[in-house]
Amino acid sequence: MKSLLIALLGAATVSAAGVTDHLGLQLYSVRSVGKAQGWAAALDKAKELGFTYIEGGPPPKGVTLDQYKAELASRGLVLPSTGYAYERLTKDISSAVAQAKALGVQYVMVAWVPHKDDEGFTSDEATKAAADFNAWGEAFNAAGITFAYHAHGYEFRPLPDGTNLFDFIVKNTNPKFVSFEMDVFWVTHGGQDPVKLLEKYPDRWVLMHVKDIRKGAPTGIYTGHAPATDDVAVGSGQVDWPAVFTEAQKVGVKWYFIEDESDTPFENIPKSVAYVKSLGM
Repeated sequence: MKSLLIALLGAATVSAAGVTDHLGLQLYSVRSVGKAQGWAAALDKAKELGFTYIEGGPPPKGVTLDQYKAELASRGLVLPSTGYAYERLTKDISSAVAQAKALGVQYVMVAWVPHKDDEGFTSDEATKAAADFNAWGEAFNAAGITFAYHAHGYEFRPLPDGTNLFDFIVKNTNPKFVSFEMDVFWVTHGGQDPVKLLEKYPDRWVLMHVKDIRKGAPTGIYTGHAPATDDVAVGSGQVDWPAVFTEAQKVGVKWYFIEDESDTPFENIPKSVAYVKSLGM
């Protein structure tokens, strides 16, 4: 009954709660279904997997806002957060803000800053990104939406002073306008301890991608790329999830989205959900 009431009222009315109560699915996890059968089939798959809350993207090309919202509503799906490409916000922030507001999302996130992989993420690119995030975050804030950046690990390459470009972005963005989404896989892959990173910036985290990394997989890699085999069911990899979830709740993370980038998501996702629920958090 509680979950039904929340779904009917919508994501915006949900207060802070435990991990299980705010557990959703990142739609990238069902990308194979979307590619083969279309975007509506991907929504069906999310529902079939037992999810009410999803983190997705804006309406697909050729689909109106009303159509998109109707398809979500017909499945009882709620969209607390949506992602936008960096390039889209650079091109037209006003239309993105208007669209996100019309969708009724609470959060908008950007998950990649364009850069040349062979050269690595640079200080100049981080400086520009921080300035863009401040401007975009202010625009979304004016519409009642929280803007967040999702790091992918390339930001953690050490600088001579012992810091890294993620630290730079955090320190050069306005906390009023810019928050962060932690992808636990990519944080770990980039050589960081997710618990310590939550502790380091306790007032900045609002979203989390719940994703585990294979035991024995190399870390301290600053590419933002990894083999699909390194993505494993939550609870079967390197991550100390009870510690991560305890700290995440302590610092105020609001939504937890399971994301599976493996080649076997429909085997892994039910196992991930079962594990998270088994923690009783």
